[in-house]
Amino acid sequence: MDIIEKNKKEMLEKKVWAVVGATPDTKKFGYKIYKKLKERGYTVYGINPNCQEIEGSKIYSSLKDLPEKPECVDMVVRPNISKVVLEEIKDLEIPYVWFQPGTFDEETINKAEAYNLNIVYYDCVLVALDQ
Repeated sequence: MDIIEKNKKEMLEKKVWAVVGATPDTKKFGYKIYKKLKERGYTVYGINPNCQEIEGSKIYSSLKDLPEKPECVDMVVRPNISKVVLEEIKDLEIPYVWFQPGTFDEETINKAEAYNLNIVYYDCVLVALDQ
């Protein structure tokens, strides 16, 4: 089993997630991923500084504002935002990061690896949850 598959398996076993880019827009992946994780019994915190709540659940403006430290962060934002959020992930010592397709570039992945984070990329959590 390669490292990405190992990380993916470990992440799906973690029960406390943060979705960076969670949104109330039901057409967007930030909503679909947030909703699917909740439906599967995960504790999920939405992160979006431009949003107050999704379907009655409080949405936080940053990871440091959460009531507990997530075990895993799912990125559903542009690469330039992912890079900024990586700093917060490093500071909070969150071990797992899942980059949805389109949320990273080479620089983002290099930075995540330099921080010794366990990462998954080129894979969609929605697909993984249905396997």
